[in-house]
Amino acid sequence: MKLCQGQVWKKDGEYIRIVRLERLEVEYKSMENLGDKSGSKIVTSKKDFCRLLKGAHQLQPKTSETPTL
Repeated sequence: MKLCQGQVWKKDGEYIRIVRLERLEVEYKSMENLGDKSGSKIVTSKKDFCRLLKGAHQLQPKTSETPTL
């Protein structure tokens, strides 16, 4: 699994967004609604964060379709 800053994951009706990603530490925001953007920021180890993501699925970012000529 490749983690990147800004990724959004969904698990059990909760959205998890990676705010800051370092070598051994991850800061993420846990939200119940993506549109609201209110939630709690949590700092944990990368190992614990990967355990948290077990069973979650990653949401793909929206891509704007541009016509090619």
